[in-house]
Amino acid sequence: MLVAETNLREQIRVHGTRMGFWAKLQSTGWVFPTAVLSLYGFFANCRPAEPFLTPYLIGPYKNISEEVVTNFLFPIWTYSYLAVLFPVFLLTDFLRYKPVIVVQGLFLVTNYALLCFAPGLVAMTFLQFNYAVVTSTEVAYFSYIYSMIPPERYQRATGYLRGAMLAGYTTGATLGQLLVSLAGLNYFYLNAISLGTVSLGFLISVWLPMPQRGVFFRGDQAGPDPGAESSSAWCCPDNVDYASRLLWRSFRESYSSRELVCWSLWWALATAGYGQVFNYVQLMWDHIEPSSSSSVYNGGVEAVCTLVGAAAAFSVGHLKVTWDVWGELSLGLFSAVGSGAVFLTGLTGNIWASYAGYVIFKACYMLLITITTFQIASNLSIACYALTFGINTFVALLLQTILTAIIVDETALGLDIVTQFIIYGSYYAAISVLFLIRGMYTACAHYSAADQELEQQPKVEELSSEHF
Repeated sequence: MLVAETNLREQIRVHGTRMGFWAKLQSTGWVFPTAVLSLYGFFANCRPAEPFLTPYLIGPYKNISEEVVTNFLFPIWTYSYLAVLFPVFLLTDFLRYKPVIVVQGLFLVTNYALLCFAPGLVAMTFLQFNYAVVTSTEVAYFSYIYSMIPPERYQRATGYLRGAMLAGYTTGATLGQLLVSLAGLNYFYLNAISLGTVSLGFLISVWLPMPQRGVFFRGDQAGPDPGAESSSAWCCPDNVDYASRLLWRSFRESYSSRELVCWSLWWALATAGYGQVFNYVQLMWDHIEPSSSSSVYNGGVEAVCTLVGAAAAFSVGHLKVTWDVWGELSLGLFSAVGSGAVFLTGLTGNIWASYAGYVIFKACYMLLITITTFQIASNLSIACYALTFGINTFVALLLQTILTAIIVDETALGLDIVTQFIIYGSYYAAISVLFLIRGMYTACAHYSAADQELEQQPKVEELSSEHF
């Protein structure tokens, strides 16, 4: 009996020690949530099948025609994304991020389960809505960590999280290409592997600690009990009124500056065009060299794009440029390069030239979106940045929906893929002209003001000498 009691006490002590270690690990501030979220970001983005989605859909696995994929299926994703984006943005803050991240992981699992096991056009139609929910919840990834850690850790944590995403995407694309090119694995097994990695990501997301409050819907505004967790306190009129006033104040602060409006305008315009090119480039490549009769290197191209784009984005932090003066001109110049790259991607008959055009285009976009994000974030509070991110993304998606409805949808023009890329290249050319004009005006105005200041300086010195 004494031995049994001793063993029981020892088990309780060991269990208590383990629980104490786990609780201590969770309470170590920024390290634990950043590590768990980084792991989630890696596995959720490590999807070997993604670069090969179009060959999988139009091949013998799903047997859907290229026209149906282009003019019917893919537009459903755009329309669904627009419908759910802004409600999900507000719901993300209201639910305090973690539930939305868990839902994203669950819908990713559903996404690849449908790709693996659900036959027919109806299932693939639902798949587009399912994936729209996944993309609409991406705002929760970075917003979560900003609600969990102190501001002095933002930069470091953001670097880890973005690095985890890029590492996961690069690993998945590279693995997919190696399995297709060297092992001869068919696309079904790539989707099965992707189902495994996103399932692991979903399980990891469950371990995320729950934030105590959001940016707009704050638990400490809900009533006399700052730690109240009940839904009735969370939804009380005072809390909703506080969130409404903060949203309006953040909106006014975000768009009261001409410079910030200009950066946001480029963000919305360029992201809309980027979304169209990204969504339909696999169809462009299949048009140049059909996947049914040629080797496919989509995974390798996407891996190179990610590495080149990451290097371009990383270089922004080491460039000594007066962005207030030269930023808009840079947007115009690199948008012009991106326009040429889109024309190259869509008009060439050589698949390797098309690959190169896409790499250049994506690198330009990642470079410029990093500059834009930095310029906006450096002039706004976290609450304003979150709202600006949501509004800019919504406007970009609205523009993308208009492009899709007019030139892609089978109920409207339903244009072929080559004509679409001519329009996308022209669209980026128009963006470049707009910002080149604006950039030259800004630079000239800056140096004109500087010259006037230099001219007035001797007069001021002369008046000062006469006074004394």
